[in-house]
Amino acid sequence: MKTNVLRAKAGALTHPQILNWLSEQTKGWDIANRKILLIVPDQTRTAPLGLIFKAFCELWLNSAAQLDVMIALGTHPAMSEKAILQRLEISRQKRITTYGKVSFLNHVWDNPADLKTIGLLTRDMVSAMTDGLFSLDVEVTINRKIFDYDQVVIMGPVYPHEVVGFSGGNKYLFPGISGPEIINFFHWLGAIVTSPAIIGKAYTPVRAVVDRAARFVQMQKRCLCMVTDHEGGLAALSAGTPEEAWEAAWPIVESLHVCFKPKPFHTILSCAPEMYDDLWVAGKCMYKLEPVLADGGELIIYAPHLSKISDVHGEKIRKIGYHCRDFFLKQWESYKNIPWGVLAHCTHVFGGGTYDQETGLETPRAHVTLATQLPESVCKELNLGCRNPASLCLKEYANRESEGVLFVPRAGEMLFRLK
Repeated sequence: MKTNVLRAKAGALTHPQILNWLSEQTKGWDIANRKILLIVPDQTRTAPLGLIFKAFCELWLNSAAQLDVMIALGTHPAMSEKAILQRLEISRQKRITTYGKVSFLNHVWDNPADLKTIGLLTRDMVSAMTDGLFSLDVEVTINRKIFDYDQVVIMGPVYPHEVVGFSGGNKYLFPGISGPEIINFFHWLGAIVTSPAIIGKAYTPVRAVVDRAARFVQMQKRCLCMVTDHEGGLAALSAGTPEEAWEAAWPIVESLHVCFKPKPFHTILSCAPEMYDDLWVAGKCMYKLEPVLADGGELIIYAPHLSKISDVHGEKIRKIGYHCRDFFLKQWESYKNIPWGVLAHCTHVFGGGTYDQETGLETPRAHVTLATQLPESVCKELNLGCRNPASLCLKEYANRESEGVLFVPRAGEMLFRLK
């Protein structure tokens, strides 16, 4: 019996295993003599993308009328061709000899000319999906270039996610290749619900919004969801429509990428991998660990390589700083015109807290400290703590969980929760 999930029995999945299984899965996808667009993540997600890309091309590159790649950037910066080659794990020579006819496209989210309006989430629909938290119309736009193709095939990993619950599936369309209206809306929706209440939950109001928006994309959509093991190899692969593939993948992710701890920690040293090259993405080092951070505790984002807040959103973040959700809600008239996605990011990094409008006093639930190249003056401006990364000895944080100290050498993708 054909199943839409391939799981490794020992070690990671290999190229022959993937190729054989993928051949069976894609037989009915109607790819030959048609234009196919592969939608893939940028470099901020761990996944052996090259393994899947090469297997798919081995099966279909010659028979498809066209086969191109679009990077699902959301609002992240564009990738150079060199960076895309690294992401797809192909050499410059192979680019010329094997993949010469494949075009690489970067999504552009902030130029209306690159977007197409495909539908409207009405206020009644939004109210129903958000349990009455919001009642407003949301325009749904997407990269217009996808309609130059007959079919889109999403290839990307699934992880616990602070905004949607679990990433993957239709999230590679929204926000992956969508416009700012829906991006800003559902990120702020996630912030209102709060990250701790969403992260690691499969069925959330944001997932409902993402899947409903995807129904406006009136073309054939397929998906290959990847589940990584703890070494970055491929533990499982699922296939089908974006909904089917995601539905099969997230329970496997939950079993592999959620770590339960018996009690919260007063100190957490959360080390950012170098793929998080700005604070916009390094914030994941807070999101995945906030559930086990004790009240009044400190979480240190250790990223000595990090020197910038965000190429895209940095100025706006510096203007408003990092604050708890209620800081913005109780002063809404002053902040409502800031892009809601930026507001959401600022609350997610800061974490929980309270704000007294009469006294102007903000009280964080816990404290977030940056150990980066950002100077202390900038950290203060951002309303975050600051430490010199050179002053931290990582060994002093290791193996001290019984003392309430947690050391996470590679943070951002594994979710930590209390038992």
